[in-house]
Amino acid sequence: MSEVVQVGAWGLLAGSALLLGAAIGFGVRVSQKVIATVMAFGAGVLISAVSYELVGEAYEQAGLAPAAIGTVIGAAAYTLGNLWLARRGARHRKRSGHHTAQAQPSEAQQGGSGLALAFGALLDGVPESAVIGVSLLDGGTVSTVTVAAVFISNVPEGLSSSAGMKRAGRGTTYVFGVWGAIAATSTLAAVLGYTVVGAFSPAVIAAVTAVAAGAILAMIADTMIPEAFEDAHLAIGLVTVSGFLVSFALSHV
Repeated sequence: MSEVVQVGAWGLLAGSALLLGAAIGFGVRVSQKVIATVMAFGAGVLISAVSYELVGEAYEQAGLAPAAIGTVIGAAAYTLGNLWLARRGARHRKRSGHHTAQAQPSEAQQGGSGLALAFGALLDGVPESAVIGVSLLDGGTVSTVTVAAVFISNVPEGLSSSAGMKRAGRGTTYVFGVWGAIAATSTLAAVLGYTVVGAFSPAVIAAVTAVAAGAILAMIADTMIPEAFEDAHLAIGLVTVSGFLVSFALSHV
């Protein structure tokens, strides 16, 4: 199997977790505490992966300055994109919609919000998938920890967001069309992360990795953690730490 096909398959696998989560969120009535719990676990998994697999790797390749600057740039770029989408109805795209004030708007409530939600899902998913491709550049094999972290975190993301889409009155075709397109885009992003970024120097690769890390961290803080703590119970912090430790253990075995 060629490396391009290999990295595309890993990207598709990670992206398919969104469809799995969407199927659960759209077809099964899941309690808010369960959604909060799985979202907290997914946030912990991603925080660990970003720390050890992305920012740590960028630091080892290029030093502190490129790693730090790239991380800030990634976070700033994500935040600007998120602000633009928030004004168009995608502010609460990962919310399950239990609380009216923090629910996704319907198309009747805000025209164009459906398209904004789709772009929001794209904004959230591309950095995660791109780093899967970039990880193949270091050692000739895709980082299974990165793939596992993205897959594990994508399930609650798809679950919560799809539950919110259903509450906003969006149909099956829209929900699974969005997540199917994002899964396909995840494949392309992983391939581009390997083929395009691989043509550059190690310092540039490190900077790109850091940019993706910053975007993912900003996404966790802005969309995953608020949903996780929306219906927080006393164990939610422990669940987040558990997710962190699962990812940490995977990266050290």
